Amino acid sequence: MIHGNAHVWHASAGLVARYADGSLAEPDAWSLEKHLEYCPGCAALVSRAVRGTAAGTVLDEVRETVLGAAPAGAARFVAAPALSRRARLLWAAGPAVRGAWLPAVLLVAVGAMALGYGGGVPGARALLLAIAPVVPVAGVALSYGPHADPLYEVAAASPAGGLRLALTRTAAVLAVSLPLLTVAGLLLPASGAPAAAAWLLPGLALTLGTLALASFTGCRTAAGVTAGGWLCAVGVPVSGTPGGEVTTPLTEQLSRCFDGAGAQGAWAAAAVLSAALLTARRPAYDRLLRR
Repeated sequence: MIHGNAHVWHASAGLVARYADGSLAEPDAWSLEKHLEYCPGCAALVSRAVRGTAAGTVLDEVRETVLGAAPAGAARFVAAPALSRRARLLWAAGPAVRGAWLPAVLLVAVGAMALGYGGGVPGARALLLAIAPVVPVAGVALSYGPHADPLYEVAAASPAGGLRLALTRTAAVLAVSLPLLTVAGLLLPASGAPAAAAWLLPGLALTLGTLALASFTGCRTAAGVTAGGWLCAVGVPVSGTPGGEVTTPLTEQLSRCFDGAGAQGAWAAAAVLSAALLTARRPAYDRLLRR
């Protein structure tokens, strides 16, 4: 079926022919499709073979329909084979990184800086730390699912779809939000608030918890539950404070949630448990496209 050594192999002519006519066994077909992600030579062979079958005409029609219905920017992206690998990775990172979520993260960081220095609010870091853990959760909700991606069904059904696609897009969300919000926190006056990096473990735990819960409910519902639970945990005790002063009780509440080895250890345990549940629930991500 294949030739080459155990580490570098290429599809044989017979394997390609059976794949093109639909007679290749499903496990072998999935293995070949996975290989095509990293082997342009074999991908070109398979493409030529499939175009020579009746399915090739249908695929050409589907491609023209997708390109015709896509926004101009997306069509140019698909049609330009010379685009850099970095640009392709950014596109694959998901709608959150490409869309309105990224400006929203910048708005949160800049808004906190404006409150701290322009508005003279002493608890600006506390306000930022209260919001920061739910920012990546929102990014995950906007990155994965039929509501977020017009080609979701196609991507989720591919060998790189399912949980792998969700984790890829989650990593992109975290890579943007974690350093940006942490640096903003470092630049703000402490004013008794927890350290600027104290939210990182809670943010990771909430994100992993969202992914694990999404295997039962879908991403948007899971994000609503985890983000809503966190905001209630930090907001409800503050809302009952007389006099309308919120920054001082918010700072105290965040200190209880973030400060100390016990609190951070609890968040670390929650992250590990969420990761374990997510691993156990991995097959459920292959069924999310039917929800």
